[in-house]
Amino acid sequence: MAKPYLIDGYKFDLRLYVLVNGISPLRVYLFKDGLARFATVPYQMPAPKNLDNLCMHLTNYAINKESEDFVQNDDETRDDIGSKRSFAFVLSHIESNYGTQAKDEVLSKIKDIIIKTLCMA
Repeated sequence: MAKPYLIDGYKFDLRLYVLVNGISPLRVYLFKDGLARFATVPYQMPAPKNLDNLCMHLTNYAINKESEDFVQNDDETRDDIGSKRSFAFVLSHIESNYGTQAKDEVLSKIKDIIIKTLCMA
């Protein structure tokens, strides 16, 4: 089983917002201020002893907001702390750790998934 990409040892998901301004031709805009939702327990590969730890394996806000480890970011000038962070932070983190080419590749793949999803709809 492949290990997911982690930030600071935590699993996360992305909540991205897209505006479809037309379908013929397809005109799509990706809002750059998406959201990354983080699990509140450091990730470990699934094993019988940790499968029931929802705050390790799931990133749903509804689950993690109840965790004693949930970190509310009350500093609007920082997007690099807390259990919810910005999409811009995730891209910056990738660029800082793996370079601009890696960040551009991830962003390109995300855009490709968006377009393919819309074409299927």
